[in-house]
Amino acid sequence: MTIQLPTVVRFGREVCGQPDQAERREWWLANGRGAYAAGTVAGSLTRRYHGLLVAPLQPPLGRYLVFAKADATLIDGEQRTPLFTNRWGDGTIAPAGYVHIESFRLQGRMPVWRFAVGDVSIEQRVWMEHGADTTYVAFRMLSGKTAQRKLTLQVALLVNARDHHGSSRPGDFEPLIEADDRQLGIRHPNWFTLYLKAAGGSIAARHDWCEHFDLPLERERGLPDRDNHLCVGEATLDLSGGEWVGVVASLDADASSDLQVAMARALARDASCLQRARDQVPELAAAPGWVDQLIVAADSFIFARPTLGAPDGESVIAGYPWFGDWGRDTMIALPGLALATGRADTAARILRTFARFVDRGMLPNVFPGVGDSAEYNTVDAALWYLEAWRAYVEASGDLSGLREVFPVLREIVDWHVRGTRYGIGLDAGDGLLRAGEAGVQLTWMDAKIGDWVVTPRIGKPVEINALWFNALASMSEFAERLDEPATPYRALADAARAGFQRFVMAGNGGLFDVLDGPAGDDASLRPNQILAVSLPHSPLSPAAQAVVVRRVGRALLTSYGLRSLDPAHHDFQPQYRGGVWERDGSYHQGPVWGWLLGHYALAEYRVRGDAPAAQQLLEALHDHLLDAGLGTVSEIFDGAPPHTPRGAPSQAWSVACALEAWWRLARAQRQSAAQASTRNTGPIGSAATEAAG
Repeated sequence: MTIQLPTVVRFGREVCGQPDQAERREWWLANGRGAYAAGTVAGSLTRRYHGLLVAPLQPPLGRYLVFAKADATLIDGEQRTPLFTNRWGDGTIAPAGYVHIESFRLQGRMPVWRFAVGDVSIEQRVWMEHGADTTYVAFRMLSGKTAQRKLTLQVALLVNARDHHGSSRPGDFEPLIEADDRQLGIRHPNWFTLYLKAAGGSIAARHDWCEHFDLPLERERGLPDRDNHLCVGEATLDLSGGEWVGVVASLDADASSDLQVAMARALARDASCLQRARDQVPELAAAPGWVDQLIVAADSFIFARPTLGAPDGESVIAGYPWFGDWGRDTMIALPGLALATGRADTAARILRTFARFVDRGMLPNVFPGVGDSAEYNTVDAALWYLEAWRAYVEASGDLSGLREVFPVLREIVDWHVRGTRYGIGLDAGDGLLRAGEAGVQLTWMDAKIGDWVVTPRIGKPVEINALWFNALASMSEFAERLDEPATPYRALADAARAGFQRFVMAGNGGLFDVLDGPAGDDASLRPNQILAVSLPHSPLSPAAQAVVVRRVGRALLTSYGLRSLDPAHHDFQPQYRGGVWERDGSYHQGPVWGWLLGHYALAEYRVRGDAPAAQQLLEALHDHLLDAGLGTVSEIFDGAPPHTPRGAPSQAWSVACALEAWWRLARAQRQSAAQASTRNTGPIGSAATEAAG
């Protein structure tokens, strides 16, 4: 059966023809080795991170913008029609090529534009070659009635050589341009060469700086809002034959120029992601289109992370465009990105990659680059690592892998019992973990501006101790399955469960956010307590779980996630905007976090037992896939309605936690149906059901 790629993201002129609507919607592509490409539906640049090839020139994640734009103009006799759009520093939009966009859609992850100029219809596509620093920009004429006319495209090719976090000035990049009829070699004086090839046409060199591009999203973020790019050439492409023509941009001199075959490879990869998910995860066989879209989106975050002794190492990019791979984010995202999509082998490689960096019982917060030292300022990454192993073993049954890593997992628990960095250690008095010291941010609420830790949470944070109990219960199960001593872990878990009751507030008030902090116990209503219900092993009674879900749902639940602070709190910030100080200062003081929506849905199911109702909580994400980062899920949203998307437009754990929750809730429904069938059919039906499952 041929897999149909999802087409849930599609717009007509009502969006494409309005710059405010077309520019707020962005497409994002990745190549599985740290490179990416991104832009707007309108075709204009609105971020410093927009470009057709942003490549890791300093592997693994030292990324640089090398190919910025391919601006196409339609030549029809004497008529010249720009199909591209640019914003300039004087506030103008010129040319306004977006007015010719008849439709835009994603085919899987591939952006597809249809331009209509009179009786001429042209399709444009952009994609990246998986595993290579290569981007394709392809065009073809669609309208047969113009086949007798001579139609060409002139495509201006704009390049750069700057860090993707920065901006450039005219003259910053003065490459040697090597040209022939079909190819340009853009040679940095002492670094890389970018190859630009014309497929279905010719190419000629130029050298013109295009100055004062306006970047309104950077201005909104309080950052420099101008950029400049070097036009190094112009491709002339013949549309008359109706075949695919275009430009290939690559750091590889031997990149293929066969557009049709390269396009087929890109589409086949998305189709294979869907096929594998359906083959390996029965619950996904009849998933709705928006879930299929998340499955293909998940592939964009997984990338090759070779390390010493592990050439096949893999990791997770936490979000596009500015995040690298983070220990906490990777482990939270792993079940959704890998297990819910049928990629247990990928999960195993990620887990093995990170095992090499466990030190004093801790996982790195930020994964080290080449020559860098790992940073271990996180109290929860190692605890999420244990939960990721639990999820992996549950899904794969890989006891051999568990046996191999068990000494590392045992070391994590041992270090937490006797104490490790940053005051992290067991309080023998109540069985809970304490953590924190002045000036260091350790939990996921980790905003820090200069020396100011915005939400320090020193003491005994509620989600850390929910994770601690979950880890100990999991270790007890691991030990039993491996014929290792389990009693020590059961004893620690019993103590943690008893101590955790200290978090329960009197009068049905839910849970304290932090115990035993410098100023005592913190009763602020934050979403952290939901993990005490959503994790597989909960230290709470059913009655206490219900109180948590009710309290969090009433005050913090929104369509796209959970608010990071109660709106009634005096520090609540309804919008996330302004400069660096304003944004970082409000990061966990009100914004909605998308990754927590899946956890709330799982907690709701645990309390109410209604899997379809819990799944419905996720369905608002279908609408969000048509906004901001198209086909993916944003990092955060404003705390106040209408919950405008903010932060990174494509975030790994936002996608992953929604996928994981949908999968687990679908599995619960499937198991419930199987049990009902068993009850109705008796022993014969029971045996048949067991065999089918």
